[in-house]
Amino acid sequence: MSEFTGERVIPGQVNDDLWAEHVARYAFAARFAAGERVLDAGCGTGYGACELARAGGFVTGIDVDYGAVHFRLAAGRGEDSAVFVQATAAAMPFRDACFDLITAFEVIEHLEDWRGLLRESRRVLDSHGMFLVSTPNKLYYAETRAREGPNPYHVHEFEFEEFQAALCEFFPHVQILFQNRMESIGFHAEITKPIEIRIDKSAPVAETAHFFLGVCGVERIPDLQTFIYVPRAANVLREREQHIRKLEQELAQTKKWLDQQIADHATLQREHEQLNQHLAEKNRWALELEENWKASQARILELQKELEEQQHAAQEMAAGYERQVADLDKENRKKTQWALETEERLTAEVAVKARQLAETVQLLDRAEATVIERTEWAQRLDAELNQVKAILNMVKDSRWLRLGRTAGLGPKL
Repeated sequence: MSEFTGERVIPGQVNDDLWAEHVARYAFAARFAAGERVLDAGCGTGYGACELARAGGFVTGIDVDYGAVHFRLAAGRGEDSAVFVQATAAAMPFRDACFDLITAFEVIEHLEDWRGLLRESRRVLDSHGMFLVSTPNKLYYAETRAREGPNPYHVHEFEFEEFQAALCEFFPHVQILFQNRMESIGFHAEITKPIEIRIDKSAPVAETAHFFLGVCGVERIPDLQTFIYVPRAANVLREREQHIRKLEQELAQTKKWLDQQIADHATLQREHEQLNQHLAEKNRWALELEENWKASQARILELQKELEEQQHAAQEMAAGYERQVADLDKENRKKTQWALETEERLTAEVAVKARQLAETVQLLDRAEATVIERTEWAQRLDAELNQVKAILNMVKDSRWLRLGRTAGLGPKL
């Protein structure tokens, strides 16, 4: 079964008013269906196609929604003269001029290519046939959905002049009927007999109409009279009273919900005041933080300035160091060169000195040998001297010598 979204009419799942609103259009069209080849474009669940078939038409229903088309087939309640095909209304799989009556109720506002519906309907309609197309009045519909907002299933809605101009673009003969929900009071027995109806005249206004029903033809359209559809649920007051009771229940539930909301609001108000107090404290704290932050920012700027100055001084110092390093490197290269030259010179001098030292050592060795030799010679002389001294002392001690000195004779010592 097709899912009920509130937009597509599914028998048994909509209220009586909405059901009557849609069935009334098929009741209007059924007066022209007897013995005719009928196409119901956008047939949905097929209830309208079956209504047209019961009026004696040979009906084909098409819809782009597979689930909607097969709802009627699965229900097993279709008429023998009604068939259902899955197809789009903007590209109908039929030959030209093969239908005498085409209905497209509440379809055109759902289509991106709504001109495709009108163009295809004109193509498959016989020149003596009639095309019936309905759509909600954009002005009235916008008022009724003021709270809910635009219908999400509607792609393009029409005002009267635009709808009339669109139909006249494809069909030479066009008449727009206004569909409105009308108030009536009935006097009838349990067994329905022929009904006598009195209708007080009123001037219909396009701006206040609920729906527009376009009657279109190629060569002609029939002379149409006002059609009144009275649904089987005729006790409107009872229905409204039931609806009022339902609204009262909803109102009681809403009041209960509102009381709870008021209590919740009071709680939220207290919490709001507490939050405001807490927020005021936080704001004071935030102001202090902001002042501290501003002072910190100023200090940061000062530090950044000092850092920039220090960086500049450091850069200059580094440049000076680099210059000094370059000078030292240059001086170091000079000293290295001098050291190398000195090393070379000293190496040569050391070699000379080493030769001289070797010669000196040789001289010393010869001198040492001479000293030893001279020492030995001196020792021999010393020994000889001692011997001479001993002899001399012996001579001095000789009485002969002393006697000769007294006489002025003998050797002088």
